[in-house]
Amino acid sequence: MPVFSGQDREQLRQMYLNAWRKYTARQPLEPLEAQIAAVIAEHPEHVPLLESGPDALAADYTPDGGRENPFLHMGLHLALREQVATDRPAGIARIHRALAQRLVNPHGAEHTMLEVLAEVLWEGQHSGRAPDEQRYLERLRALLAR
Repeated sequence: MPVFSGQDREQLRQMYLNAWRKYTARQPLEPLEAQIAAVIAEHPEHVPLLESGPDALAADYTPDGGRENPFLHMGLHLALREQVATDRPAGIARIHRALAQRLVNPHGAEHTMLEVLAEVLWEGQHSGRAPDEQRYLERLRALLAR
C-alpha cells in the first residue's frame, strides 16, 4: 500500500492506535483513519491489543511464535479494499462481489481473498520479484469454482 511507504513498523502501528483512539473518542477522522477504524471495528478481538498502547507497538509476531500478526491482517484488509474499490487488478471487484454474494458476507469474502493475497505477496517477497497479478487473479477466480 503506497500510502504506508517510508514508515517503520512503529509508525504504522501507531496509525492504527491513533485511528482507534480517535474513533472511540468520536473525534473527526481523516479518510485513511476512517478506513482503519472500520477494519478494527470488524475485528473486536484486536481491540484489547490496540488499547494496550506501548505493548501493541513493541509486540513481535514471528511465524514460529504461533500468533497471527493483527497489524498485517488488518493491513491486508485495507489493501484488498483498495484493490476492490479501484478494480485493480482488473476483475477483482467482480470476484469480490461474487464471493460476498455466495458467502452472504463481504467481510467473509475478504477473509477468503486475504489468504490468496498473503500467499502471492509472500511468494513475490521470497522470489525477489513483484507479485504476479495474473497468478493472483487466477487464484482468486479459483475461489469461485470451489
